[in-house]
Amino acid sequence: MKPRQSLSQYDYRPPEMLAYLRHYGYHFSRRMHDFAVSRMRRDNKPITPWTKEKVEQTLHKYGITLDNAVAYDHVYVLNMALADFYGSSITDERALALFVKDYVDDEDQPDGFVFNRFYADCALSGTPIPWEDVLDPS
Repeated sequence: MKPRQSLSQYDYRPPEMLAYLRHYGYHFSRRMHDFAVSRMRRDNKPITPWTKEKVEQTLHKYGITLDNAVAYDHVYVLNMALADFYGSSITDERALALFVKDYVDDEDQPDGFVFNRFYADCALSGTPIPWEDVLDPS
């Protein structure tokens, strides 16, 4: 299947967003991850997010290696799954780790898919992203 041209090229991008994309592309920096995760809820309560170290220790514990992990994308995915699926369709820690592998290493998704999905959710829900606040060196 021939790739299509991205329709997002016609979207308006504020200068602060362009600065973020120049630094990180369509991937999560530490601060962008922290912003995104701070909005996650389970049963109307904020989740207790997992750190990058805890996510990576859990992946290692189950012998899972990510081929396409970039910056904090995999950490965002685990926390998103923790908020939305854990304890329901994802029943244990091993399944949670495997979900991260499936999502991050999905072979037919383009680079930046994880972040683009988050961005689309923010746009659809009218959630502003504090672009200047999420620029950092991590």
